[in-house]
Amino acid sequence: PFVIVCNHQASLDLMGMVEVIPERCVPIAKRELLYLGTVGWACWLSGIIFIDRHRRDAAIEVISHTASTMRHENVR
Repeated sequence: PFVIVCNHQASLDLMGMVEVIPERCVPIAKRELLYLGTVGWACWLSGIIFIDRHRRDAAIEVISHTASTMRHENVR
């Protein structure tokens, strides 16, 4: 297992990152990206898990649930 951290400079960088992310990888992004129009829809449709950074408890719950699912389904 590993963590890839992408510090993108523009919303279009997300589309490029999709090409370099390994198969069976679980992408996580800040919830604000969901509201970027077409880019947000593309992220949602590609299966990105969104985390609300302003609600710490909810973010921790999403990450915990994601980690549990990843272990169960043997994904990165």
